[in-house]
Amino acid sequence: MPTEPTPHPILDAINEGVFTVDLHRRITGFNRAAERITGVRRTEAMGRPCFEVFRADICETDCALARTLETGQPVINAAARIYTADGRRVPIRISTALLRNADGRIVGAVETFQDLTRIEQLQKELEARYSFEDLIGRSPAMQSLFEILPRVAASESTVLISGESGTGKELVARAVHNLSPRGKGPFVAINCGALPDTLLESELFGYKAGAFTDARKDKIGRFVAARGGTLFLDEIGDVSTAMQVRLLRAVQERSVEPLGAVHPTPVDVRLVAATNKDLADLVRQGRFREDLYYRIRVVELRLPPLRERREDIPLLVDHFIARLNRLQGKEVAGVSKAVLMRLMEHDYPGNVRELENILEHAFVLCQQGIIDVGHLPPELRPADPVETGTVGPMTLKAMERLMITEALRRHDGNRQRAAAELGIDPSTLYRKIRALKIAPTPTDGRGRRFRQP
Repeated sequence: MPTEPTPHPILDAINEGVFTVDLHRRITGFNRAAERITGVRRTEAMGRPCFEVFRADICETDCALARTLETGQPVINAAARIYTADGRRVPIRISTALLRNADGRIVGAVETFQDLTRIEQLQKELEARYSFEDLIGRSPAMQSLFEILPRVAASESTVLISGESGTGKELVARAVHNLSPRGKGPFVAINCGALPDTLLESELFGYKAGAFTDARKDKIGRFVAARGGTLFLDEIGDVSTAMQVRLLRAVQERSVEPLGAVHPTPVDVRLVAATNKDLADLVRQGRFREDLYYRIRVVELRLPPLRERREDIPLLVDHFIARLNRLQGKEVAGVSKAVLMRLMEHDYPGNVRELENILEHAFVLCQQGIIDVGHLPPELRPADPVETGTVGPMTLKAMERLMITEALRRHDGNRQRAAAELGIDPSTLYRKIRALKIAPTPTDGRGRRFRQP
């Protein structure tokens, strides 16, 4: 009869699964955490090929232990999923290294693995708590938006969504539509800034056969196509003043007149417009009609740029990684701390769309495991410290300083409200401001100016 393998007290005390294999990948050691995670007893695992015990999705295609034994290089934080003894599929993160004896001779390899089930559950709970439709955010600005969106959607009022390019204005427009009584109707979108006037006019209002040389048959416009639903006019700030006159008439009278038509056609649509420009400033300059401005701006929703809601970046990173894993059939586990710091300090002129593109670029270079700095686009990789004198990625202290500074800016220097947003006691915030040498804001958030030393 086989004897019970001698347990290793140190390995049995740790929470990560650890097992060792010989040069033929047969299991020679199996700790208590490995038993718990896999559901396989140590006595049953010993001497068996590791792929029989783990049945991981990478065992046959890209075995981490086999790669380490062949190349001598360790594998760090590779993502995989294993089937337990009772048939459950468990997400794990694994690392491997060569195993040597006292003489330094290679006698096998060791693998450590961590059960990520709880982490995945927490990520799903966070996303459920801090997501609304396809919008993601835990920042006060996004939480306020989530709170008022259902009320805005329930009304029939025209909505203007303002924000920089890439902030997700169309996502908000779709959320307004989906949550509205018109949610089962069509959602029709058109980018007003991408078309010249003549083409935009025919796209919006349609035309009758014979209206011009190539008009061989009637064409309905977007207003008619959106009847019973929502028409989304993106980049409305780019519309010419001549086209603004026709738009105003359609908005006021809820009817359109196709080119070549004799009578107007009534349309039952809910209008949502979006712009990345300051329409009020364009009105002052005489480049946007004031009457049209007030017609489309019954309710205005402002989307903040990503640099003003940096606390949302980790949530967005997890969201995009999960999405890219589904689309590309990969098992990328996440980003390294250095990558997260680089992402937190970047200013994102392209906002959320830019962050998504950065992660998609990283997915091309990272096949599995953890996205590292080398997988980022060149402009986000840390410069050579020897050449530039920089110290590389943002430190945790610098990140904390940035988060406090941003919170104080959002609340006009009011430390009580900033502390509440950050989830810390005001006295703790005062100490951190002093310790991190954060410059005082001009006012205290209540209209009083701080006395400068």
